[in-house]
Amino acid sequence: GQRGGVGGEVAATLELEAAQAQAVAARTYIMYAMGREKPAHPEADVCDDPGCCKAHSTDEALRENWGGDYDANMQKILSAVRSTDGEYMSYGSEVIQAVFHSSSAGRTEDSAAIWQAEPYLVSVDSPETADDVPNYVSSVTVSPEDFRETVLAAHPEAEFGEDPAFWLGAAVHDASGRVESVDIGGAQVPGTELRTLFELRSTAFALDYTAEGFLFTVTGYGHGVGMSQYGANVMAQDGADYEEILPHYSPGAELTRV
Repeated sequence: GQRGGVGGEVAATLELEAAQAQAVAARTYIMYAMGREKPAHPEADVCDDPGCCKAHSTDEALRENWGGDYDANMQKILSAVRSTDGEYMSYGSEVIQAVFHSSSAGRTEDSAAIWQAEPYLVSVDSPETADDVPNYVSSVTVSPEDFRETVLAAHPEAEFGEDPAFWLGAAVHDASGRVESVDIGGAQVPGTELRTLFELRSTAFALDYTAEGFLFTVTGYGHGVGMSQYGANVMAQDGADYEEILPHYSPGAELTRV
């Protein structure tokens, strides 16, 4: 997979308040995963299936998001864990599903767009830009042949004429600006499926047919739901403390002590 930095780029220094927000979110999610009445997988508290535990609390996901800054950031997180001991996020006295992702494209995603709706996982503004995030905009180019074969394997009902210039129909965007679906050969292909099929960094993408093939221009990284790690860092740089950052990304949820 693509790492956090290329060409010598490194992520912005992790601010203390953002590290504290991350620590509380991680603690909250682990509490949430352990507290399910019927565990999804009794042999473990958290798994790494993106459709189940959302793969955001795993060490591997943090390594992917932070790249070369992983070690320094993890030291700050461990310090932040101690300084926020016993604190977690709740909504109506229930521990919340405190998911997070690396970076968003202006707005976070509403959980209803890809999972089940949660009142505290709605789309909110997120301040990070290309100035804050390494590889904020990425691109993937696919040959017409590979594009057709990949889509047909998932959607045999799609119809492809001889001229690839006519394969793409309208794209539908959700309220966060991400791709809900794209008409490809008459088939409505979900943005989340295209992200998986073509290994895109997020569903905030534009898809165009060019002289080189089908070009995905992608902004941000991750599923987009919950707290943006880079967005939280920008908020902290702008003076917000973790007690402000957490409820910004989980509206209506409250910082609570064990």
